[in-house]
Amino acid sequence: MATVSGNKQITHVIFDMDGLLLDTEKFYTEVQEIILARYNKTFDWDLKAKMMGRKAIEAARVFVEETGINDSLSAEDFIVEREEMLRKMFPTSDLMPGASRLIRHLHAKGIPICLATGSHRRHFELKTQRHGELFSLMHHVVLGDDPEVKQGKPSPDIFLAAAKRFEGGPVDSHTILVFEDAPAGVNAAKNAGMSAVMVPDPRLDSSHYSVADQVLSSLLDFNPSDWGLPPFEDPKN
Repeated sequence: MATVSGNKQITHVIFDMDGLLLDTEKFYTEVQEIILARYNKTFDWDLKAKMMGRKAIEAARVFVEETGINDSLSAEDFIVEREEMLRKMFPTSDLMPGASRLIRHLHAKGIPICLATGSHRRHFELKTQRHGELFSLMHHVVLGDDPEVKQGKPSPDIFLAAAKRFEGGPVDSHTILVFEDAPAGVNAAKNAGMSAVMVPDPRLDSSHYSVADQVLSSLLDFNPSDWGLPPFEDPKN
């Protein structure tokens, strides 16, 4: 676990979604393994790290090019094929440990929170349909197909758009804390001038951790006081 450098006063919080609040990354992995098996290739975590957090078409291009199947399968066709399988899986999405506790705590304490995800509208609705009440606590949501998000993570576009839409925005980037699981997302937050807490999958190589201000094994390990935020009043659950 990394220690927080300096005493930063955080006033606003931005959450990523996939792999951070919702346990959806496993669905992408499963589908991509199925597709690659047809070409006698395997899907590994080096490749997943390059894809995570990006817009769908950007991740798809990385996938077909890095695996060398782009002569047989275009990025666009890959998305169509993947979509068919994913739309059946997404409605079963579970919350990650500590997600509900942290969101409800920050909302109850009046800390403005929002969501900034590379998922487009259709996927967002499928993934969150069992958790609508929790996601309704967000001040706003910025999606990957938002017209203001010209480039996906690691470009800062999505986080800068999110900062603008808080009440009284744009909010000073230095007072915003971003929660991310993906290397591209952490880099996007830092490129936006924000602080980043990374909650990576344990299979992600630790070489990707260095850019984050703090690295946690779970949202349950987050201590709001580290960032000048109101402390939890209840034990972990």
